[in-house]
Amino acid sequence: MDLRTLTERLIAFDTTQGQEADAAAWFRAQLDDLGFETYQWEADPEELAKHSSFPDDPAEIQTENRPSVAGVLEVGDPDAGETLVLNGHLDVVPADDDAWTSPPFEPVWGEEDGAETLTARGAVDMKAPLAACVFAALDAAERAEENGHDGRIVVEGVAGEEEGGIGAAAAALSNPYPFERDAALIAEPTDLRAVTATEGTVMKRLQLQGRAAHAASRWAGEDVLPHFERIRAAFLELEAERTDATTHPLYQEFPVTAPVCFGKVNAGNWASSVPSSLTAEIRIGVLPGESVDEVEAVYEDALQAIVDGEEWLSEHPPGFDRFNIQFEPAETDAEERVVQELRAAMLETGIDDTAPRGATYGADSRHYVAAGIPTVLFGPGTIEQAHFPDETIQWADVEQARETITETAARFLA
Repeated sequence: MDLRTLTERLIAFDTTQGQEADAAAWFRAQLDDLGFETYQWEADPEELAKHSSFPDDPAEIQTENRPSVAGVLEVGDPDAGETLVLNGHLDVVPADDDAWTSPPFEPVWGEEDGAETLTARGAVDMKAPLAACVFAALDAAERAEENGHDGRIVVEGVAGEEEGGIGAAAAALSNPYPFERDAALIAEPTDLRAVTATEGTVMKRLQLQGRAAHAASRWAGEDVLPHFERIRAAFLELEAERTDATTHPLYQEFPVTAPVCFGKVNAGNWASSVPSSLTAEIRIGVLPGESVDEVEAVYEDALQAIVDGEEWLSEHPPGFDRFNIQFEPAETDAEERVVQELRAAMLETGIDDTAPRGATYGADSRHYVAAGIPTVLFGPGTIEQAHFPDETIQWADVEQARETITETAARFLA
């Protein structure tokens, strides 16, 4: 088994929501064959329901038959050294076959500007990066053994990252190992940059009620769309104000620092009727240093200001409730050893730009940071390809990630 083969085989599993089990079993078997001591765990929905990220009702959290797996390599006297976790997730987002030029779960090798590429769902997010972690761990453990160093390297393939981090949250809340973890590196697609800060998100469902009427006498009804347009405009204006007020040094480069996305909107039920109801699902960004509750309150106040100024909305108050998963932001100090060793490894392996970055997305890092485990993101590929039709990664970047993560892990054990 080599890096290329492991990546191809992982990609061939359709691991969209709730379908990770077969891939997890196969991945664990490969780790066994490669000499790792393996572990497996499933999340407890009762425990996750107590976590601020997840719904309060355990029945709304799908955990059954969604194992996460890990392999551990021990070097020298492992208890005398450090333990580094290399993490990636097994699950992927759904793929719309009609939008792809090839079957999403069949790896396609190609070439772009003279560079070898791999196209498939999960190529970037994040089966190629996870495979790179496996071989980086093997390479680093061998090097540490040769140099007489002590410690452990853990490689995790977790379930349900796209649904709030089910496997990682479970590992953070209840350590599945008989040892402590000193630091973690998550191989999300970061363009081979060190990401030390990630945003959170609050997910809100807006519900508006109007009054239906025949299209020929639409003035007799109450159209919900103008109300929605005013709310959306106010939220985007608030988004711009928050961008202008952002002082976090890692977020100055973004044109929008805490994005608001009206990702799903349903209104009306008949072309010749005034739309009398609307439901919108909204993702609101939460910067490091803020909390989900604080940002949620800011947008609730903005909505209330509109309601107070309109007679119809005052008499028919909108619904504005949380749904799905909430992400708290997370940040690791750039002086933490795992960050310093990664930056040194980047220089050693030919990556000159080692400055810590921020990301406007959330990641499983927040669960480990909350558990007191310093965590950094570093991996091949760009987030702009994640969740995208014809998701493509430059294979040279995967090889580079393997080399840099190897150097990071070897330095950490030293």
